[in-house]
Amino acid sequence: MNAENFIAVNVSAENFNFEGENVLRVVKTEKLFEYDINSIAKLKNSDFHNGTIEVKMLSRLLPDAPDFARGFIGIAFRISEDNSAFESFYIRPTNSNTSDPVRKAHGCQYFAYPKYTFAYFRENNITKYENQISQGLNEWVDLKAVINDARADFYLNGVLTLTVEDLKYGENQRGAVGFFVDIGTEAFYKDLYIRAKD
Repeated sequence: MNAENFIAVNVSAENFNFEGENVLRVVKTEKLFEYDINSIAKLKNSDFHNGTIEVKMLSRLLPDAPDFARGFIGIAFRISEDNSAFESFYIRPTNSNTSDPVRKAHGCQYFAYPKYTFAYFRENNITKYENQISQGLNEWVDLKAVINDARADFYLNGVLTLTVEDLKYGENQRGAVGFFVDIGTEAFYKDLYIRAKD
């Protein structure tokens, strides 16, 4: 992947040599301690409705990460042309090894920006878009998303981790593919594959 192929929205996106491999490094640069903003790197000239998105990703905490940072890293899909709306799946790697059962249950999350956000789900006590994970910081994670109309199946390292049967922007939504990163996270991506069905 080449950083020149991405549009950085409230993030920096750069080519990075990671242990001899050329990968994409993405870090949030705007509203650093605010969540629920459109902090994405959007793949140029991508148009996606249904199909499969696969990528390998790894997250680390930045040296200045606040104590509530979780290594937030994931994908965005069906991103609108003006970047004002998208759907996303991301993981919180630090929640995988905690002894706190509440935090552990919040290992991954689906959300739809800008309306159906992390805050929206929390305020309305909606937890069906989250699940536990076993993936931690500083390890490559294989993420696969299979999108079909209003349904999405998200796999981590080949294991089905979360199914969403009611994607919030509906079965007809389409748009670009990209990467999502949030507070205090240094995110790395490689081996992006997109297989669009329509």
